[in-house]
Amino acid sequence: MAQATGMGERVEHVGARAESSGWLDKAVRFGLVAYGSVYLMIAWVSAQLALGHHSGRPSAQGALAQLAKEPVGRVLLWAIAVGLFVLAVWRVLEAVVGHRGADGVKGLVTRVAALGKAILYAGLGVVTLRVATGGGGGSSRTQKAATAKLMDLPAGQWIVGLVGLAIIGYGIGLVWVGLTDRFLKHLDWQGRSGEAGRAYTWLGRIGHVAKGIAFGLVGGLIGYAALTHEPRKSGGLDQALEKVLQQPFGPYLLLAIAVGIACYGLFCFAWARHLLR
Repeated sequence: MAQATGMGERVEHVGARAESSGWLDKAVRFGLVAYGSVYLMIAWVSAQLALGHHSGRPSAQGALAQLAKEPVGRVLLWAIAVGLFVLAVWRVLEAVVGHRGADGVKGLVTRVAALGKAILYAGLGVVTLRVATGGGGGSSRTQKAATAKLMDLPAGQWIVGLVGLAIIGYGIGLVWVGLTDRFLKHLDWQGRSGEAGRAYTWLGRIGHVAKGIAFGLVGGLIGYAALTHEPRKSGGLDQALEKVLQQPFGPYLLLAIAVGIACYGLFCFAWARHLLR
């Protein structure tokens, strides 16, 4: 037991040193630019779909596949993948050492949230690498296959339902963060003051709400698949946004979501410039 405790303390010490290092700051800034770029590409493909151009799928994989067709697209994809994996490592370190000023239950929550974000960044990084190396498969197809496998497990329908609820909860959390300006705690004082600060604030508000709505739609599709016991009714971001397109005033709604997602991408750039960890 003492040996395990000592090992844990050494891991936390190494993590704390990495967390406070200057090189990690630079790496995280690079990662945030990469992350923001992905959302800008998703917004572009979504806007094209809303305007009647069906050349791509409004998802991370669809947007990245569009980039892969450009002359230096695959080089950029490798750079984006590296940036996303850097963000994943950052969040793992945060999960290990916790967050400044967060102890007890709050500290545990921040560690779990950091680990969840690490998984999200790493998953997106894997998707980027697959596209960069010529891997196929749309996000909806992958989502349906994963949902079908979960459905086959004992209590699989309940598991899928809980996954859907968790994603919806994450989406609601993003909307709440956007409406309460809690994202501003990630920016230094320069990023929160003056005309630039007001612009960053509005980008963060609109961006987090739009991202939350998008995740809520994906969670809703997964939850509906659990209720109907039909994995084919689940789907990724592309199918969720295509459902929006099918609604009354769908193109306008999808265009509004695309603008919001673009705002989130731009906020990530502001976050990279005014990073406060």
